Amino acid sequence: MPAISVPRVLGALFLASYYPLQSVAVPPQAADPCAKIAGQTFVLPADALACYKAFPFNETLRQNVMSNVARVFDFFTFEDFYLNSPPPFQESTVNIRAALAKINTTKFATDYDFNKALYDFTTQLNDGHTRYFPSCYNAFQNILPAPVVSLEENGVQNLFIAPDSVEFISQLGTNYTGFFDSIKFDWKRLAGAKVLQIEGMNAYDYVDLIARTVSGNYLDHGVRVNSVFTSYRISASDFSQRLGDLAGPLDVTRTSLNFKLITTNSTKVENVKIPYLANFLGNPFTDKASFWANNCAANDETNGVDLRQQSTFIKPARKQPKADIIDGLKAQAVGLPAPFRPTVPAQPGSDDAIKSFILPGNKTGVLFVGTFSPLDFDQFQADTVAAVNSFKAAGVTQLLIDLHGNGGGFVCLGQFLHQFLAGSQIGYPGFQSTQRANPLAQKIVAAHVAMGDQDLGTFYSPDNWAFFNDTIFPNTFNYNNPAAPFVVNGRSDPTSQRFHDTCTESFSQPIPEAPPFDLKKVAIVSNGNCASTCAMFSTLMFERHQTKTAIFGGKPGEQVEYKGMAGNQVLEWADLDTEIKSVGLKDDPLAPPDVLVDVNFRHNWRTAWSFLDENRPIAYVSELPQFRFPYTKDTYNNPQNLWTFAESKLFA
Repeated sequence: MPAISVPRVLGALFLASYYPLQSVAVPPQAADPCAKIAGQTFVLPADALACYKAFPFNETLRQNVMSNVARVFDFFTFEDFYLNSPPPFQESTVNIRAALAKINTTKFATDYDFNKALYDFTTQLNDGHTRYFPSCYNAFQNILPAPVVSLEENGVQNLFIAPDSVEFISQLGTNYTGFFDSIKFDWKRLAGAKVLQIEGMNAYDYVDLIARTVSGNYLDHGVRVNSVFTSYRISASDFSQRLGDLAGPLDVTRTSLNFKLITTNSTKVENVKIPYLANFLGNPFTDKASFWANNCAANDETNGVDLRQQSTFIKPARKQPKADIIDGLKAQAVGLPAPFRPTVPAQPGSDDAIKSFILPGNKTGVLFVGTFSPLDFDQFQADTVAAVNSFKAAGVTQLLIDLHGNGGGFVCLGQFLHQFLAGSQIGYPGFQSTQRANPLAQKIVAAHVAMGDQDLGTFYSPDNWAFFNDTIFPNTFNYNNPAAPFVVNGRSDPTSQRFHDTCTESFSQPIPEAPPFDLKKVAIVSNGNCASTCAMFSTLMFERHQTKTAIFGGKPGEQVEYKGMAGNQVLEWADLDTEIKSVGLKDDPLAPPDVLVDVNFRHNWRTAWSFLDENRPIAYVSELPQFRFPYTKDTYNNPQNLWTFAESKLFA
């Protein structure tokens, strides 16, 4: 997110408006906890928290945010499922409205405490599509110089501080590592240490605690466990290593973690207190007033717009739906250390979201799909074709698809990859889909129908969707009236009529009639951190073609699903607000109000229904991988080693 330029006087006026008991004058620097850390990249967590807590609780802001959140929840497709989440997802069971009522009546000392309560609540829904992100209090990320991972040695799994920690953490630079030098804390000697306990708990029990309370994003507990660990991925079109939710939480409440461990080449059990250091990821500030103005106050991008009032608005040919998670708001991306990157040469089409390789022996091609949110929508399709063509030219007969850390992206790119690999003969490449038919949603669709040929082309527009014969809805078709009855957990929760995506309209590359590879020779590997469009893609491959799927990692003795959270489309708050404003319904009593602070309450707006059971959303269909492998020191952060191992097991 770009820095937001707000004059200092406006920041002061904003503070005066919402905190009338405070003086507008900026207090002396010694009394200003935000001024104390201004301009610093890394700060003590306690100092970051003091800045956060400098803003007292304000009832006006709470009521504004809570009204927005409550009304956005009306559009959340899975709300009633949470009353009694089916196995094995029982951990994600809560009465959402009762929880909101409790937050709305709790006494909070500071604005941070209120926002933290709401952030934690939505995080623990374990649906990365439906989360509340306050920019103000996601400005710092705690980083521990001891990322953890579960590894197998001699047939036994244990928790370890990642053996590559020195190469990995050193990339944060001397501004980070110099702090530990200054306090004479030797974090480097901990690399590869076996972890016995964390905070007095069995190491794996503590991992479970983080998976329950911090990780979020995925319904399946086992997938969230893998999110606690460090892992490789693609970030910003390059190989990256994720810190993991224990070593890199967007939460500065902890200043350190107590470990009981045994260092490498030792038998001595030690108790080590490892400090966190917080990394500033927000917009620059100099003091309390400018911190609020630049990181907390609503800006031009916070709320939606009325497209009818945009003089430069041109109706898009087709809006591209997205289904993705946000891994924090601005989480730190650290490159995968050079010694662990693939040594085989990259194949054509490897400059963006896809990395392609041919393993030694020329039998197996690897398509590492790091995200479905590439820099260029059409280039993703061209890169797919280029990679497959290079594989075929080299005589490759087996395809390994790596989905480690794929947080999703454009729905239609997931459907493109599915149909390109399966061939045009499969017909429609997606799932049946619906939206929630709440009263305001019905008014929105009716307003689009009334516009007819003058419709604006937003996501509620009928011509974004198609009948089951893949004929696009006419602008005059009201697919939300009559609504389709649906009951979940004893509650009536009607949906729109069912429809298909219109993704094939967006395919810029020809689809082969027959699969380019024998689908029995196609396999998928991941750590389960495969969300949204990634989860839909892997589910399509599994449900329709029985594609071999292998999951690496997890906690020994616990199951791991092969997919993370699988909705069908996400709307950010500003997108939903634009939908409402652009059809003249912002003054409707059911419409969520504009928020006064810079927050985003995103939500799952569409449901994908399982190909195997079209009465069940794929999000709630438990599907385990056919293969499960532990990580080892050779595979946890080394993609090529993992691919070579997978080749030997999945294509034997």
